[in-house]
Amino acid sequence: MNEISNERAKFSQMTDGTAADYKIISDNFKVFSKELPDRVLDHLKLLEGDFGGFSVDRLEHSLQSATLAHQDGQDEEYVVAALLHDIGDTLGTFNHADIGAAMLKPFVSEKIHWILEKHGIFQGYYFFHHIGLDRDMREQHRGHEHFEDCAHFCAAYDQAAFDKNFESAPLEYFEPMVRRVMAAPKQSIYLME
Repeated sequence: MNEISNERAKFSQMTDGTAADYKIISDNFKVFSKELPDRVLDHLKLLEGDFGGFSVDRLEHSLQSATLAHQDGQDEEYVVAALLHDIGDTLGTFNHADIGAAMLKPFVSEKIHWILEKHGIFQGYYFFHHIGLDRDMREQHRGHEHFEDCAHFCAAYDQAAFDKNFESAPLEYFEPMVRRVMAAPKQSIYLME
């Protein structure tokens, strides 16, 4: 099955669904889920032209973050996380870190998920004091096993990725990595044994 079927379930309430209905839904889900990398990449492209006052647009910031991580020898999961860490900026303006973390949670390690989820607070170390917030807000997580990993992510790949003269790899370079990382979830309530 390579395309979504036109066949539809018959129920109007889920409690009335049959095994046949849920087979239709499951078959469509298998096709739809394989297209997830395409939807993610399309959404990432929405960051192009969105400068938000920065010297580079949000897409370029993402590309720089991923390029820096890749140049530093990080594995594909990490590089993809660096690429997608701010993908939530358009839909989660007040909680962007949560959006990227939730989106990648099925596909990445617990460590990478934690870094993504907390990077907004850790990134604040570099600017919160300029906008009236506590730059040491990240200290609430001091002692967590991934504290230093998140601090490194922000220092090396996030706060350092606003250089308008940097030559980042193009999005097309990272597309195969995104596809491989998102090819099969490691964890999800929808995984069948």
